[in-house]
Amino acid sequence: MKKNNLKVVKIDKNKSLFNYEKKVLIRDLILDLKLGYYDFEKDKTQKVKFTLEINYKDKKPTNDKDLKSIVNYDKIVKLIKKLVKNKHYNFLETLAEDVFDELFKDRRIDKITLQIEKLEIMKDCSSVGIQISKKRSHEKL
Repeated sequence: MKKNNLKVVKIDKNKSLFNYEKKVLIRDLILDLKLGYYDFEKDKTQKVKFTLEINYKDKKPTNDKDLKSIVNYDKIVKLIKKLVKNKHYNFLETLAEDVFDELFKDRRIDKITLQIEKLEIMKDCSSVGIQISKKRSHEKL
């Protein structure tokens, strides 16, 4: 018979043995905003839908009493609303870059997939829009 060569590992609660890969999902955030290149798009608001997947890494488990221990979806929604409140964007892509710039200020965020759709601009389509993924580069510049 073979001997079992298992080792007992004692877990030190002060040291992390795990890396967490987490994802925040925001689906179908619909806002009325002025967005578009053409003159008729600058005169009135239109419905625009945002969908986001935000990947982030953490070395610690979530602390149930500390809001800063998570990437907060409410904060993200408020950030997007603030970005579009008083600024007109000609292109979905420039709006997306501003969203990326703000969200990547949180160093835990590793990758963002952002989809922005205009819901009322073309009669033959339920929506038209873009989807862009942006990943943090870990190379030193």
